[in-house]
Amino acid sequence: MEIIRIPRIMQDTSRGHILHSRTVGFVPTMGALHAGHIGLVRMAREENDITVVSIYVNPAQFGPAEDFSSYPRDLEGDTDSLRKAGVDVLFLPDDLHMYSRGFCTHVEVSGLSEKLCGGFRPGHFRGVATVVTKLFNIVSPTKAYFGQKDFQQALIIKRLVKDLDMAVEVVVCPTKREEDGLALSSRNRYLGKEERNAASVIFRSLKKASEAVKSGIINTASIKEIMLAALKSESCVSEIQYGSAYDPETLDEVERIDREALLAVALKVGNTRLIDNILVGPGK
Repeated sequence: MEIIRIPRIMQDTSRGHILHSRTVGFVPTMGALHAGHIGLVRMAREENDITVVSIYVNPAQFGPAEDFSSYPRDLEGDTDSLRKAGVDVLFLPDDLHMYSRGFCTHVEVSGLSEKLCGGFRPGHFRGVATVVTKLFNIVSPTKAYFGQKDFQQALIIKRLVKDLDMAVEVVVCPTKREEDGLALSSRNRYLGKEERNAASVIFRSLKKASEAVKSGIINTASIKEIMLAALKSESCVSEIQYGSAYDPETLDEVERIDREALLAVALKVGNTRLIDNILVGPGK
């Protein structure tokens, strides 16, 4: 596995592969890798000639009171995992290369970035859109892989790619879960034992709501009540930021689930903010 730290070298490396008609699959990450990330890597390897993974904890997507300084980092362990997974190139840029002195250009996808998580993390998706644009320009991937757990992020990146005519296909892969349904997340490392057990309520609430939809309950107010009742039953849940049914293209809350809808939740278990979602509706 080749390790590259300089964007210009990464660009030249990708250009060389492209000139030889090799497809490049790209998995951008912030490290602290788990089985969900490795699943994305496997998909990238299956569908492309070359697989590139980046690890960069992007300061631009963290608010001043958020966990940038404490975000879990395990570069040695991550590097070993990626080498075992058969990754061809690991891209490890630093802040100096990603945000040079005087950096003043930002990318923002308006209309989607302000909804759901955007309402609780102002500026977050501007930071995501900016760094992803830079990474796509550096890596020049054929396909880029993201997990459904971060549904809003993936939707924003798809819109970014479409609006800016980027020659990359965004692939969204199913959420990887623990046996009790908890979506894999680097931030799960923050959870104590009691909090970890409590966090399984997130998926239970989504499943209860999904089962209600399958039974014929399609009024969003009723579905929302079912979700919130389940979440509030767990004492370790310290804050519920949102939980309802949304249009999967606009992220607007819907009144009825008479076509495909996104059931999405964001909350805090103790001090740890977690998100999850599932798609429901006809055929789901």
